[in-house]
Amino acid sequence: MSVTIAIVGRPNVGKSTLFNRLVGRQHAIVDDQPGVTRDRREGDATLAGLEFRVIDTAGLEEAATGSLEDRMRQQTERAIELADLTMMVIDARNGVTPADKFFADQIRRSGSCVVLVVNKCEGKVGAAGLAEAWELGIGQPIPISAAHGAGLVDLHDAIIEGAREAGIDMLADDADDEFTDDDASDEPPLDDEGNPVEIWQDAQADLLMRIAVVGRPNMGKSTLINRLLGEDRLLTGPEAGITRDSIELPFTWKGRSYKLVDTAGMRRRARISDKVERLMVDDALRSIQFAHLCLLLVDATEELHKQDLGIARLIAEEGRGLVIGANKWDVVSDRKAATQQIDDRLQTSLAQVRGVPVIHMSGLHGRGFDRMMVAADEMYGLWNTRIATGRLNRWLEGMLEAHPPPLVDGRRLRIRYMTQIKTRPPTFALFVSRPASLPESYLRYLITGLRTDFGLWGIPVRMVMRKGENPYAGKARKR
Repeated sequence: MSVTIAIVGRPNVGKSTLFNRLVGRQHAIVDDQPGVTRDRREGDATLAGLEFRVIDTAGLEEAATGSLEDRMRQQTERAIELADLTMMVIDARNGVTPADKFFADQIRRSGSCVVLVVNKCEGKVGAAGLAEAWELGIGQPIPISAAHGAGLVDLHDAIIEGAREAGIDMLADDADDEFTDDDASDEPPLDDEGNPVEIWQDAQADLLMRIAVVGRPNMGKSTLINRLLGEDRLLTGPEAGITRDSIELPFTWKGRSYKLVDTAGMRRRARISDKVERLMVDDALRSIQFAHLCLLLVDATEELHKQDLGIARLIAEEGRGLVIGANKWDVVSDRKAATQQIDDRLQTSLAQVRGVPVIHMSGLHGRGFDRMMVAADEMYGLWNTRIATGRLNRWLEGMLEAHPPPLVDGRRLRIRYMTQIKTRPPTFALFVSRPASLPESYLRYLITGLRTDFGLWGIPVRMVMRKGENPYAGKARKR
């Protein structure tokens, strides 16, 4: 049985630092200023052989009803409801504050099993705060330093004990998961009648399409994902820049599984002065790098922004698939003019992914989702296109006859051979007699021909040039 642990506490006590320590990598954005984390973020954690699911949450603080802080608190309360165990973190250097007492009392009333963690206990600075922690009345405080990895052995034992109080024996689960000789069999398990049990899946089944939802701030990315999931999983509101961390969420559409990644709004780095916003944009860039396909949301009520095109170019340079979602289509008055404006701007300013699909949609009202997912599947298929070498070279012969390579120093360049060397995106190697002399315009001619004849519209197509080996090199001339 998998155990889920929610990490809670007031702002700036080190919850995200502890989350990163348990997950084993820099997963959540961390900074000295309070209130950096807003959405709840999940990850698979490992601690001295224990495996569990951990949820990073926003800082608990009292706030007016309907405010951003109040919506953040509701997300944290939801995490406590979903978790088997709650890990309340306090700051040893500041000691127990009235806010700590208030929220400890709330957690106690919720009936959740609690592990009390006193962070920042490195050295002697936190000794007084550790002693004060007993006042909260929610169990023995566990002194740790999330930043330095101290005290994790005691935390390991406390998690086991807390899970046992919740009716879960984590050590028994580990024993059940041990590798046995039966697991080494290459044959699928059989039922009582000798038929294979339908639990084996293709090796590609775990490689779900990862879709990163990207765009400028306040484009409706989180609202769109909430509508797709059918729940208020992500924090939304009229304020721009609510999302900070990139949140990865499983998603199923018409029987097919995907992974959606919500990202922070991206502005030009020249306009960013705040350290946290710079970290947010870096996190969004990493999400693009690890995505299979990016859904770029633009505001259909406005002209296509220069930053929209900049993000699209970045996606193309990373070699990711792309679908453009013209969001807020329900409030567009002149739809014909809006469509023409988007098409014209893409035609003139985004030639490297010519033919990218543009889906008119409304994330708020759930319109256009079917067309969006169909386009995503189609682009994902094109992104994985592989063309046989024989077919490629027959095509290349026709292209060379129709438009031969140019002359350089009185001699015509020779293109001997072409093959596809990888997919994701489709990448082709062109064997040329003098690669450095082949003009960029001729490469564009070949790439356009590939798009037209093989239907590779809307995805990045890469072509690298290689010099073929000279068959006479190294051989002595016969006399």
